[in-house]
Parts: sequence; C-alpha cells; structure tokens
Amino acid sequence: MADYIIKVPDIGEGIAEVELVAWHVKVGDSVTEDQVLADVMTDKAAVEIPSPVAGKVAALGGEVGKMIAVGAELIRLEVEGAGNVKTGAPAAPVRQAPAVAPPRVQEERAAPDPAAVQAAASVPHAAAAVAQAVPAAKSAPPRATPAPMRAPGDKPIASPAVRRRAWELGIELQYVHGSGPAGRIAHEDLDVYLASRGKPAQRQGSSAYAQRDGDEAIPVIGLRRKIAQKMQESKRRIPHFTYVEEVDVTELEALRGQLNAKYAAQKGKLTLLPFIARAVVLAVRDFPQMNARFDDDAGVVNRSGAVHLGIATQTEPGLLVPVLRHAETHDLWACATEIAKLADAARSGKGTREQLSGSTITITSLGALGGIVSTPVINHPEVAIIGVNRLALRPMILGGAVVARQMMNLSSSFDHRVVDGLHAAQFVQAIRGLLEAPAMLFVEP
Repeated sequence: MADYIIKVPDIGEGIAEVELVAWHVKVGDSVTEDQVLADVMTDKAAVEIPSPVAGKVAALGGEVGKMIAVGAELIRLEVEGAGNVKTGAPAAPVRQAPAVAPPRVQEERAAPDPAAVQAAASVPHAAAAVAQAVPAAKSAPPRATPAPMRAPGDKPIASPAVRRRAWELGIELQYVHGSGPAGRIAHEDLDVYLASRGKPAQRQGSSAYAQRDGDEAIPVIGLRRKIAQKMQESKRRIPHFTYVEEVDVTELEALRGQLNAKYAAQKGKLTLLPFIARAVVLAVRDFPQMNARFDDDAGVVNRSGAVHLGIATQTEPGLLVPVLRHAETHDLWACATEIAKLADAARSGKGTREQLSGSTITITSLGALGGIVSTPVINHPEVAIIGVNRLALRPMILGGAVVARQMMNLSSSFDHRVVDGLHAAQFVQAIRGLLEAPAMLFVEP
C-alpha cells in the first residue's frame, strides 16, 4: 500500500483559497475513481472535488468551514501500488468525520420554488441574511453509545436537510427513532434524541406546551457564509431607500390567461415574471441610471447598455441570483424558458460562474408569500432591485364604483448615492404604466 495525496486544485480566476463546505467520505471509507470526496466553495461557486484514483481514506485535511489554500493537502488515500508521496512524508492530521456523511450539496438544492447571490454569494432579501437557528437541547455530556434502532444493513430514512443537520450535530441516524411513515426521521426526532440523550423518548400526550430548553450553535459556513458576507457588504456600503407602488394587474392577468389558453401547449405556460422582466427592460431605456453597477472604490458608475437581469431564486441552502443575459433580446416565451433553465441550474447546484454573475439589475419575488410590502436589499454592486409582492383581489374605486381588481405592490430599493428619489419614483411608475397597459409591452418606441 502507498499514500496518494489529493490537493486543493487551482480553480482559476486568481483564487488563493477555498472554503471546505462538505465531506462526502470519512476516514476508513473505500472510494472509487471519480467518486466525489468533498465540496468546496470559492467566492464564485460551489465545486465538487472527485477522486482521480481508487483507494481508502487515510486522513482528511480539514474540518467543514475551514479555509484551505490552493495546493494544500485536502485528503490522503491509501492506494494499491505506487502512490504520489515520497516515503517518509508526514501525513496530514487525521480528522475523524461523523459516522454519517452529509448528503451532496446538489441533492439539497432540489426544492422547487418559483423565482432569487451573485456568483453563489449575493442575496437580495434581508430575511436571508442570517442562518436560522433551530431550537434543540444542549449537547449532552459523554455517554455510553446507545443500541442501534435498526438491524445491521437497515439504512435510516431521512431527507437531505435532516441528514445534514444530523451530521453537523454528530448524530448517527442509525440510533435515532423515526416517527414518520416507514420510520422516516424528521427534525423533531433529532430534537427528541438530543433531549433524551439517546434514550428512547417517552411521548406522553400532547407536547404542544412542553418546556424546551437549550441552545444550538449553527456554524455559518458555505453558501450561508457567502450570503452573510454579501449582505453585510451591501448594507455597509449602500445607503438604501425603498419606494413602494401599487399596480393594477387586472388587464395583464386577463392577457396572460388568454395567451396561456392559446399557446401554453406549444410554447409553455407564462407566469407574471416574463411580463415584469419585459417592463423593466423597456423602463431602463428611459432611466439608464438604474441599469448600472457602482464601483464606489473608484467613484465610477458603469451604466450598461445590455440588460443582464438577475432573477432572485430560492434554493435549499440559500438565495441565489442567476442572470438572464441580454434580457432585452428575449420575447415572453424565450424569457420564461431561460428563467426556468437558470432556476433549475441554481437549485440543482449546477449553475456556472457565467450564469451566477454579472447582473446589472435584479428582480426578486417571494411569490404567493410576497406580503404587502418588503424592503429588498440591493445586489451589490448594482444600484436598483425590483421587489414583487403578492397579487391579491382588492376592492378599488373605478369610474365612481367599487369594483374588484387584481392588485400587486412593487417594493423596490435604490442606492441613494447615485439614484435620486424623484427618478426612482418615476422609474417604478414607468414600470407600473407598462404593466397596467400591457399592450405597451409589445410596442416598439
């Protein structure tokens, strides 16, 4: 047997170090050629590190959350035949990973949700700025290992999110009782396991008023760390102001229904997003200062002729902003198709640097959960972001009569250093005018 060292690869673009965000193996595991060993994250995107050889894991080069220099030892394998390490070379410190390896990041990004970090980092909504702490009991003192809840070879059933949390807490799912269908393990089962210190829980009646104690420390790593850094940078550098405008989309919804009824089978179904995207494209022709990036270190605003439209997309690990490049060249159906492709790539973790960077203005929406008003955070270094709130049927005065109209608010934020309040209001009202008279979306100036 010989040692084979796999080093952190040079990913390019001048990157000197990466963050280790997930291990897919542990010491003692046998690995095959091309098997994914770990996920690392640059300031641009998450990258999988595969094994170029088959062997057995001898040592891990770091813990999740650690920054590792390019060229440093990532993992050491024992292989048959000649390795790539000189005899007597010191081994990396052995860092034993928990027995349950985390699921692949790509598997955790599969939760579908209609359009929202530039280059896997930017995040428009303030709600996504911090990691969400999950109530749980304090870590228990050392104890004897409990008996497994399952027979040998009987694998526990749990979602990727539950597996990741168990891995972060150092819990072996083999010992956790699953309360769901077919013994499926839920987050509540992890809480019960921690609270009972590994002993079978005695559930007595309703737990709705049961006392809960303890805190759980959640490491802010990977995409969540990038989101936090980007949010902090945006709020530290940019003096935000938000302008909210009410939009009557009754006529637009009628047009969308007619187009879907006639063309959905051949061209695909249209949501509101392509119409809003088209309205933004047309509005920035009259307000080019909104379609820009502000280099505040150099004191230069770079106005873009092309509209590279960021589409805020929620994924399992956090908010990403894939970019619809040259949105000005897309009709409604081409826009809808491309947005769907970008969102799927972001959620599956397969978005490229090209797809996740370079936006000039961003649209963000919470869909049906959009509320009445929001205060979206600008996707630094852009100067404007358009927030779409929930569409609702409301009583309005029209022609002196109270009528039901489909209304929607636009909550948009601007960089007050380079965008005046008057121009921001005029810009949003221009978008409003196009959406309320949707025929204007198809009229060339």
